Amino acid sequence: MTTAARRILIVLLGLVAAERGFAAPTIPELFQQMKDQVKAEKWADAVATIEAIDVESSKPANQALKPQLEGPLAFYRGVCEANLGSADKAQSDFETFLRTKPDAGIDDKLYSKKAVTAFAAAQKAIASQGPSLLRAYAEFPAPPPGKDVPSASWGEGPVKWLMTDSEKAGWAAAATDDARAAFVEKFWKARVLEDDPSFRSTFEKRVAFADVNFKQGETPGSLTDRGMVFVLLGPPTYGGRKPLKTGDDSSDAAGMSTHSMNDTMAMKQLTSGSHTSSQVAAMADRQNAPGTVAPESSMDYQEVWHYRRELLPKGISYLQVDAVFVTRKGYGQNVLQRESDILTTLSAAKRKPS
Repeated sequence: MTTAARRILIVLLGLVAAERGFAAPTIPELFQQMKDQVKAEKWADAVATIEAIDVESSKPANQALKPQLEGPLAFYRGVCEANLGSADKAQSDFETFLRTKPDAGIDDKLYSKKAVTAFAAAQKAIASQGPSLLRAYAEFPAPPPGKDVPSASWGEGPVKWLMTDSEKAGWAAAATDDARAAFVEKFWKARVLEDDPSFRSTFEKRVAFADVNFKQGETPGSLTDRGMVFVLLGPPTYGGRKPLKTGDDSSDAAGMSTHSMNDTMAMKQLTSGSHTSSQVAAMADRQNAPGTVAPESSMDYQEVWHYRRELLPKGISYLQVDAVFVTRKGYGQNVLQRESDILTTLSAAKRKPS
């Protein structure tokens, strides 16, 4: 049964249950049902239950649970896919799980040889990958200070991600070196806060990093969609890339989120939110490097950057925000999926003039 067919079946079963007055199972109940099915080696049934959990966790009332569920679900999905004969899918799912728990193992007495083999392949793939964006950025040298008298094209560069409409008009009217120098001084001075005097130097380091790592053809990295997100939000807590396959939703981040927890305690810890961004980043150090985020087995793929609450701008109440970039023939390269949560977050990150 295909993923699309399973989703349709899940929806139909839900409608039947509602029509007959049955209460829909809760996410904890579905999670336990899935584990029981795995134990009973009912692989297809367990996959269908995982799909049901995905559907339930996508509902507005359960959005806070979704990022925390995807790690343990990736492990069980990998076990099922391996035993259903889909070794490549199993390896991909285990890689997702291992980004959650890089030092995790698999019990060869509890799980089948197929699952253990796929898990070992995932471990090998993870071990061959480079440092996380967060670590790579921390090790990136700061560029020299920017010029006080910029060129006439300064306003069309990465600083445009910060400019207000009135500032764009003001810059367009600055026709001389003196006028442009005065504009730049006023521009940065308006964005300096007592608790963060280094806003300009941070911005310029992000631009330099983006130009090195996210260049696309002749477009400087800081002017791409990934560059825009990086310049405004900085490095994500963790991220990854996976191929887009037939039937995949290009904006679906499923299988890409990671959150550290012991899978046997998963349901008890779903709302704890106890891990800091630095702890999660440390766990992700062996994930994909900035320029080669994952082996590209397909020309169509999506890359997802996850930002935990600690890294989000002030005023943003989400527990986590995902920036999803899609590459697809005929669609574009690393195109940001402009969902409301990421757009709201990016807007909040554009420090307005005081």
